[in-house]
Amino acid sequence: MLNLNHEKTISAGLLALRVGIGCFMLVHGLAKLNGFSTMADSFPDPIGMGSRLSLVMAIGAEVGCSLLLIVGFASRLASLPLAFTMIVALFVVHAADPWKIKELAAVYLLVYISLALTGPGLFSVDHALFGRKKSASLHSEETA
Repeated sequence: MLNLNHEKTISAGLLALRVGIGCFMLVHGLAKLNGFSTMADSFPDPIGMGSRLSLVMAIGAEVGCSLLLIVGFASRLASLPLAFTMIVALFVVHAADPWKIKELAAVYLLVYISLALTGPGLFSVDHALFGRKKSASLHSEETA
């Protein structure tokens, strides 16, 4: 079992990662949201949903899920649409592009997969709502 100081240090790192990557992706999503009317008919449609719906889905992931990651609410679930968006960007939209173009999508994908696996840490809404019960039940099992 991790001691509390070590767990807090890891959680501080997860907080920095969540907030940083969430803010970085939020910028991409807000640009799409602000340019919706000009982009709606010409946005890439890599999986056949139509340009407008593809743009709406990208905005939903990049704005909505980024905000959830930043505060640490439903973090593992919020990481999944973001990871899917990066999979599409990396392997479909930019499939023929050189690595220099694909690299950012790959980095985002790696972070979203990591956050889906680790969860948000102690400094999150998830922990405030659900972590204490889990911690208390684990502690009572250890002492029994």
